[in-house]
Amino acid sequence: MDEDEDENENPFDTLSPEAILDGRATDAYFDRTETTLEHAGRNPHVTVEVTADQFPTGEFELFAGVEDVANLLSGLAVDVRAIEEGRLFDGGPVMRIEGRYLEFARYETSILGFLSQSSGFASAALDVRRAAPDSTVLSFGARHLHPMLAPIVERTALLAGLDGFSHVAAGEVIGREAGGTMPHALIICYGRGNQEEAWRAFDEAVPPEVPRVALCDTFSDEVDETLRAAETLGDDLDSVRIDTTSSRRGNFRHILREVRWALDAESHEDVGIFASGGLGPDDLRELRDVCEGFGVGSAITSADPIDFALDIVAIEGEPIAKRGKLAGVKEVYRTPDGGHHVGLAGEEGPEDGEALLEPLIEDGEIVRGFDLEASRERARADAERVL
Repeated sequence: MDEDEDENENPFDTLSPEAILDGRATDAYFDRTETTLEHAGRNPHVTVEVTADQFPTGEFELFAGVEDVANLLSGLAVDVRAIEEGRLFDGGPVMRIEGRYLEFARYETSILGFLSQSSGFASAALDVRRAAPDSTVLSFGARHLHPMLAPIVERTALLAGLDGFSHVAAGEVIGREAGGTMPHALIICYGRGNQEEAWRAFDEAVPPEVPRVALCDTFSDEVDETLRAAETLGDDLDSVRIDTTSSRRGNFRHILREVRWALDAESHEDVGIFASGGLGPDDLRELRDVCEGFGVGSAITSADPIDFALDIVAIEGEPIAKRGKLAGVKEVYRTPDGGHHVGLAGEEGPEDGEALLEPLIEDGEIVRGFDLEASRERARADAERVL
């Protein structure tokens, strides 16, 4: 191998965008299906639907990943309808694709991967958001994922309504600036007993627009370090972050209440408290009245992907489906009471129901724009309506 080949070799076990766009990011049986149908000269016009639950169950989930699918299928001879990103769904199809089967068969694996992973992250992040609706909540979970997935989890966290995220490169991809405080490593680099030096150095080094949030649980009691940080940084201190290791945490709520009491008693009422460290929705509900903000990681990144499936439901316009699936083209509706209704397309829907499947691709051309702020607002409004 010459030097140029070595420099261009991917050092990580990741796929290139070209592999996905070329349809090589697929399951082997789709390759064999293509080979078989091409050999037989068979390429029917089909309608397929992407579905998690066939019927409503009362368990709503947040839809995400649509833009990736649109970019994947753009330019193919297909028509696609889909629920808008940021809508909540519960049963029935979230996406419908029509075209000659061989036009898109090889992309099924990637379509499902895009939607399943993103919707899983988004649904978990929405649970976090709703647990502390008035708090500042940041996504801290990129360290639990393969780095290639960081932009996905950070974008879906914003989609679900979180206020920010920590991953720098993800911010470059999605056009948002990452945020964060300081790690224990910074404090430890100054040595035990020298926390003041670390806080002071941080204050002197970082740009003025960066909030002064001091980590206050590295070597000694949280109340002790908090008061020392407040004395060191004075009016410049915006917040303290308490990230006590769970094995040393005891009653975390009580610790945070002690910190709040001590700050108030020493006339530092304007200093906020930011909590982190393995927190989930239940923790946020318990702590939201004693903290101004939270960093949440694994509660989002450990979310199960939504178990979407892609199934043929019509061939040449005639209903058909595998055993256990519902044949025929369907429509889904949001009912006036916030419910989710599934019915056959062409039949009358519920009174005043809103049809949710809207054009995404027509004759291979993307006909919908993608705006993160619009999706965030859609998710907020839909959650208020149906949850």
